[in-house]
Amino acid sequence: MSSKHAFDNELYLKAEKKLVLDRAKQFDKLYLEIGGHLLIDNHASRVLPGYDKKNKLNLIKSFGKQVGVIYCVNAIELQKNQNWGNTKESLFETALREIKKLSKELNISGIAITFFSGQEKALEFIERIEKLNYEIIVTTFIKGYPNLKSAFGKNGFIDQPFLKTNKKIVVITGAGANNGKLFFCLTQIYHLENEKKNAGYAKIETFPVWNLPITHEVNLAYEAATADIGDFLEIDPFYKKAYKKITVNYNRDINAFPVLKKIITKLCSKSNYMKKYNSPTDMGLNAVACAIINDKKVRIASIKEIKSRLTKFKSQKNKLAVRQIEDILKKIKIN
Repeated sequence: MSSKHAFDNELYLKAEKKLVLDRAKQFDKLYLEIGGHLLIDNHASRVLPGYDKKNKLNLIKSFGKQVGVIYCVNAIELQKNQNWGNTKESLFETALREIKKLSKELNISGIAITFFSGQEKALEFIERIEKLNYEIIVTTFIKGYPNLKSAFGKNGFIDQPFLKTNKKIVVITGAGANNGKLFFCLTQIYHLENEKKNAGYAKIETFPVWNLPITHEVNLAYEAATADIGDFLEIDPFYKKAYKKITVNYNRDINAFPVLKKIITKLCSKSNYMKKYNSPTDMGLNAVACAIINDKKVRIASIKEIKSRLTKFKSQKNKLAVRQIEDILKKIKIN
């Protein structure tokens, strides 16, 4: 291994694979959401020197034929037809490109169009996907969701479509954040519960690293990277209450957990392992920390990333993101 490396990919993949397989054993079918980018993870490679950009892809490929992939596309974002993320292409273009690339690497079980309410661009996208012979599933809004009465009422989960697959592990991915991946998973688990089948949900998300300090530079680099969408780090209060231990998560997952817990309680049978989820951290499968072999190099690389993000948001004149990153830099203890 090069002296420049600070991250052991072999160690990471071995530990991460064990986490996934151990969780999959708890269910007849595991819906496994991938946080961040599945094909190429540039951010991770910058803050974890030596990290293979294709680690997530290689991990999923290692499960062989027991894995299928669902790719989620947000109909609302499709309709906006704007540049997507850090690219100069639209979500329409990004999703088509990624789906074609993924199909060369993994078995795609289907394409999920989420948040659909008749959007013209979504209909165009569906037409393109049909020509590629992928199975398509379309989820729609549940009025009042995530209210329990709405979710489990006449027009709730019961009216959402079910995509049959014989795969033990169903990987849920998509282009960028907010693609309705969790909602899709819950609708599928609902239908399987009605068939008396034990299905569950878990999530692979590289950042934040739950068992590193909240002020560790690699976690601060994640916060800097998401400053434009208002994400920020927090101590997971639910994990602390349940286990008397400190772990790190981010605001959206922490804020959403109380409602999600109520849905899980009503959704799942008494024997379902998801009933043991006492915090958003419990849902995650993250072995990053154990594969960091040079902490100082990781911290230095993360600081470089934070400063790079500051420069980027300054050029975009994003005052809120700039202010957040300037506050982040004040927390750093090394130069």
